[in-house]
Amino acid sequence: MIRQYELVERVRAYDPSADEDLLNRAYVFSMKAHGSQTRASGDPYFLHPLEVAGILTQLKLDAGTIATALLHDTVEDTVATLEDIEKLFGKEIARLVDGVTKLSRLEMHSEQAKQAENFRKLVLAMSEDIRVLLVKLADRLHNMRTLFHLKNPDKRKRIARETIEIYSPLAERIGMHQVKDELEDLAFAELNPDARDSILAQLARLRSEGENRVQRIIDELRETLAADGLPDATVTGREKTAYSIWRKLQRKNVSFEQLSDIMAFRIMVETVPECYQALGVIHANYPVVPGRFKDYISTPKPNGYRSLHTGVIGPERNRIEVQIRTREMHEIGELGVAAHWAYKQGQPRTGAREYRWLRELLDILEHAQKPEEFLEHTKLELFQDQVFCFTPKGDLIALPRGATPVDFAYAVHSAVGDHCVGAKINGRMLPLRTQLQNGDQVDIITSKAQTPVPGWERFVVTGKARARIRKFLRTQQRAQYVELGRAILQRQFKAEGYEFSEKALDGVIKIFQQPSSEDLLASVGSGLHSGREVFHAVFPGHKPHVPTPKEGDDKNAITIPKPKPKHKGKDSPLPIKGLIPGMAVHYARCCHPLPGDRIVGIVTTGKGVTIHTIDCETLESFHESPERWIDVAWDIGPDNPEEHVGRITLVVNNEPGSLGTLSTVIGKNGGNITNLKITSRNTDFFELLIDIDVKDAKHLTNIMAALRATPAINSVDRARGR
Repeated sequence: MIRQYELVERVRAYDPSADEDLLNRAYVFSMKAHGSQTRASGDPYFLHPLEVAGILTQLKLDAGTIATALLHDTVEDTVATLEDIEKLFGKEIARLVDGVTKLSRLEMHSEQAKQAENFRKLVLAMSEDIRVLLVKLADRLHNMRTLFHLKNPDKRKRIARETIEIYSPLAERIGMHQVKDELEDLAFAELNPDARDSILAQLARLRSEGENRVQRIIDELRETLAADGLPDATVTGREKTAYSIWRKLQRKNVSFEQLSDIMAFRIMVETVPECYQALGVIHANYPVVPGRFKDYISTPKPNGYRSLHTGVIGPERNRIEVQIRTREMHEIGELGVAAHWAYKQGQPRTGAREYRWLRELLDILEHAQKPEEFLEHTKLELFQDQVFCFTPKGDLIALPRGATPVDFAYAVHSAVGDHCVGAKINGRMLPLRTQLQNGDQVDIITSKAQTPVPGWERFVVTGKARARIRKFLRTQQRAQYVELGRAILQRQFKAEGYEFSEKALDGVIKIFQQPSSEDLLASVGSGLHSGREVFHAVFPGHKPHVPTPKEGDDKNAITIPKPKPKHKGKDSPLPIKGLIPGMAVHYARCCHPLPGDRIVGIVTTGKGVTIHTIDCETLESFHESPERWIDVAWDIGPDNPEEHVGRITLVVNNEPGSLGTLSTVIGKNGGNITNLKITSRNTDFFELLIDIDVKDAKHLTNIMAALRATPAINSVDRARGR
């Protein structure tokens, strides 16, 4: 436990002018406020805010941030109030504490809604002062370090998942890679311990096989640089984290042994010209791996990260990744925004609006309908690799990998996205669903008559674009529902011999729990209430009008069929939207589409509609019949329990225990083997075809990545055309 004087000395060691009195008062107040409270480990609760403060002293943050860390749980977990904090410590500290405090007392409909509302508040607070996020990340880091003390495994997994989906990407976005790496590793250990242990075992094996190889590579790189005029360059080797290796196994169709950049070597020099000089030395002495060079010095990442990255066939014919940077760039690369937060630079910058991604989150916040929707779009915005594209004027736009011209248009300005009709990429007109590549110059063509198209939502990848499109569609859909509801009521009233007036609805909106007559019309148009219900509410004493056969022969009458009850089980409808109700539909056995895959429907004679993945080879035979294609998409909610068949092919080592290991890995990752066929065998390997019950494409990808991390598995692919 850090003693009071020790904490003050830590801060004074890097900031001699720190407010010692503020730190002492915060320490004592927090200790008294938490009193006899204990954590799940049995330790005094005060130990937690103290450790959070200790983490922030390692980042050399100002006294106000350290005091906030000491006080950050007092409002949430003790009888102390924000008024008490403001009275004793001032408005600035109270504002910071309020920004970090969770909305734990807020009643929500679900755990996800509560989580989303907490995160929404955090985004608003950190947009005004980035120190809110620094304290929150330190708070989450200590909670993850002590996560194993929680007895409830579901709660541990929920916290770990939240960490890896939200807080780790946030740490990366402000450049705090040390914090990001530790958060990811701690969460990975909880969410997938078997995969982590397997990767660590393979890393240990590689280290033992080439125990001196890394040092030999470092020595040779250092000698090469010194011989070409850079004797003061520092060269170090860094092993990639287990989680980053796991993500590469998920993204790439390679085995563990085929990963070329498990080790990264860093060259640190004094100046930017020396960075490019070192790059020239490396490229002159070693063959370059095509497509591996990235210049983040001339075009820094949005979080301020600057470095040169290149891949070469280095010393001893090893394929290695080399990162070249100045020592200042290295500090910023590891600590990010915390490295800028200089206590000695006078008045600290309290805003974070220089971060474009944070402005994007605030924009999403304005357009999301519900907290859960905001959380979904935020994850899209945060958890992505990036591509860098340019406007015709040369302005740099950073986008997630897989982004399209529509995402680019919304990144330029919301109005540009709304009115986008086409795009020129590097001078050529290309479809709006084209995926952008690094360095593309994009010229968006707009028209005032254009509005967002529903189909855009299926291929955009940024949260901002999706939020804007959904908002427009909601508005447009509501207008259509209002018109349809008005038409239904007009005909209902006319059939009963009355003239319809919207004023008549004002007296019954409370009966239907609607805020206005327009909302009531929309509810009728959407089928929530029938025209007959509304009519009888307006005229409760009216006797039903029995039409004569002649009167009943009204071709314009609207009949609203009662919805058929939904059946669960084998007879339940497939979760596909874009189909005509009652249409026969089934999944193609050639590609086994899963939720998460992009799909298309093909009208098949005698079979209805067959659902294929968009990259299925079978679709080539239908190119001459565009009239048979149907634009469809998945319509699966978070509570949908249906499982789908994913088919994979594997090459397994022909050795005792391989099949047992295979089935164990699949079972531990939530998959269920429904069919297994050996398609080929020899003395060294078996080729297998396996059907697995999974929830969606992401679930299957996780299982495949876990299999790739297993030594007994040589290769894993998704089966196509079998």
